[in-house]
Amino acid sequence: MAAVPHVLLATDADWIRDDIDAALSDPDTTVSRVRRGSDVTGAIAQIGPDLVILDLQIGNMGGIATCHAIRHEEAAGRLDPVKVLLLLDRADDRWLATTSGADGWMVKPLDTFRVRRAARAILAGEPWDEHPEPVG
Repeated sequence: MAAVPHVLLATDADWIRDDIDAALSDPDTTVSRVRRGSDVTGAIAQIGPDLVILDLQIGNMGGIATCHAIRHEEAAGRLDPVKVLLLLDRADDRWLATTSGADGWMVKPLDTFRVRRAARAILAGEPWDEHPEPVG
């Protein structure tokens, strides 16, 4: 999948890492990983990923707070803009995602096809919400 040259995955769950690796593995794709939300902005500054994938339940600073931190650092000019995909635990978490500044979100469990479609859409500048119907 040449459209995703460098992905930063933020999760402390090995099964999510395995699913993302399976979905985005390609000779031209690099997937880096951090296990703590507080490490994400530093990793973005260091490696300059094309896409950041945030697990909602990442340790010490959840995915929503981490996305807010990314957008704050971008607004302050300390980070270059980056595309963000949130991995939600359930469809009802979508209302949280809409306030996060993420470019897209999807509900776990993951599968290869859905992850690839979401990554491609977000990198093409399209928003991604696989369940666009209203919640609540």
